[in-house]
Amino acid sequence: MNTIFIVLPILTLLMFDLGLALKPADFKLIAERPKPVIIGLVGQIVLLPLIAWGIIKLLAFCYQPSVLFIIGIMLVACSPGGSSSNVFSMLAKGDVALSVTLTACSSIITLFTLPLVMAWVMHSIQFSDVSIQLPIGKLLVQNIVLMVVPISIGFVVNLFKPQAAERIHNILKRAAMPALVLLVTVFFFQHKQTIVAEFGSLGLIMSVLILATTSCGALMAWLFRLSTKERRTLVIEIGMQNAAQAITIACSPLIFNNEIIAIPAIIYALMMNLILLAYVGITKRK
Repeated sequence: MNTIFIVLPILTLLMFDLGLALKPADFKLIAERPKPVIIGLVGQIVLLPLIAWGIIKLLAFCYQPSVLFIIGIMLVACSPGGSSSNVFSMLAKGDVALSVTLTACSSIITLFTLPLVMAWVMHSIQFSDVSIQLPIGKLLVQNIVLMVVPISIGFVVNLFKPQAAERIHNILKRAAMPALVLLVTVFFFQHKQTIVAEFGSLGLIMSVLILATTSCGALMAWLFRLSTKERRTLVIEIGMQNAAQAITIACSPLIFNNEIIAIPAIIYALMMNLILLAYVGITKRK
């Protein structure tokens, strides 16, 4: 089974669900409370790729990931915030409106930053005998079709049919996690040998990446004296990326067409949920 036929509908539904949760007031938040929005976007779009690249370089002394894995790790780091972060923010008693705003803004901004950063990554890697091309034009078009279009449709539905949008949103947000579990399960059985062999090293890299980025989110929130709700949201937003988009780009016949590149995103999705569920548990105890 080609994983792209599973991940495409999952990503489309996740983006449609994000659009259903968007309200015009969410965009007003940028003007009303610019500080947490700007800090969150800087953490996601600037710091996260830098931290990921720094981890790859630091680990080069003891473990050098393959070129395909480096591309996969950076794909995750360049992706926007995951729509599940809105649910996690709610569970952690964070600022859900800020979470929705950050996810929507990062989904739009990364349409342009992801191709640029990945082009730089591809240029910086010494390929040796591996030849991989990044068709930036196709990547941009694919992201617009799979992200901007469903988000826009969901937003319009919410604008004109808010009650229907809420009912659909309540169904889709419950289906998001099982859908991702299905994707991870199918992917695991297709690439069991590689995943088992690389889980120790890639699991460590992804765990360090998540812990480093969430810590940066908490630190920035503390430095800029944000509220407890805003701090919790930044921790989750900066630590939870859209793994489904990274998998889609890796597996897409139009872009990389290589499922091995998606393995870091699969492992990231697993470690991300485990770590952030633990964080939600800690906040609930507090």
